[in-house]
Amino acid sequence: QVQLVESGGGLVQAGGSLRLSCAASGSIAGIGIMAWYRQAPGKQRELVTTITSAGSTNYVDSVKGRFTISRDNAKRTMYLQMNSLKPEDTAVYYCNMGVVATTTLQRRDYWGQGTQVTVSS
Repeated sequence: QVQLVESGGGLVQAGGSLRLSCAASGSIAGIGIMAWYRQAPGKQRELVTTITSAGSTNYVDSVKGRFTISRDNAKRTMYLQMNSLKPEDTAVYYCNMGVVATTTLQRRDYWGQGTQVTVSS
């Protein structure tokens, strides 16, 4: 059984910062690409950023220069540092990992439970 548990998030004023974490646990043989998605009210879920196992990153244009994704492979944990937050960043943020479980030795996508980020103007 593989689980992703998110922490962080909350309410912050525009211009402020927040840090999200996502920790994987369970019978894990390996983890490939990790990603953060977000879903604002009334909108589709959006891919925000990704990081490969080697540390290569990609960001959606709207967060470039403000958000930083990182990972600690030993801790099976991913982070999202969000600076200079804007009201339009308000959304539920979800972590996603491509995990190979020891029980199946097959890669499958797993999702965190989601954490609310609210940026007030």
